[in-house]
Amino acid sequence: MTEVSKHNFKKMIIWQEALDLCDSIYKYTEKLPSKEKFNLISQMERCSVSVPSNIAEGSGKRTDVHFAEFLTTSLTSCYELETQLIICQRRKYGLESELEQLLNQVPILQSKIYMFREKIMKK
Repeated sequence: MTEVSKHNFKKMIIWQEALDLCDSIYKYTEKLPSKEKFNLISQMERCSVSVPSNIAEGSGKRTDVHFAEFLTTSLTSCYELETQLIICQRRKYGLESELEQLLNQVPILQSKIYMFREKIMKK
């Protein structure tokens, strides 16, 4: 196992973009039906918080292998969030334009997290 170089999560583009996504999700969920408060809304908000949180937590781990595990968790939260957005799309929840933007934004972030994880694993 190799020692991880110090990663300052606050300077990481994927962390910054994950925070932006989290903000966008909270704005989007404010407009969803109140009956979804303890179901879909709660799940979407928790997933969106998980993405940057796991990037930050992983950045403090001792090895690249450990960091990669947290990036994987962040990535899987992104996939879960995408599924929830698709559910919203199928249910016709929220503003279509906001939903479309989120459905475009999430896969881009997924790709960036994946590529970063692959890069640190090659060290």
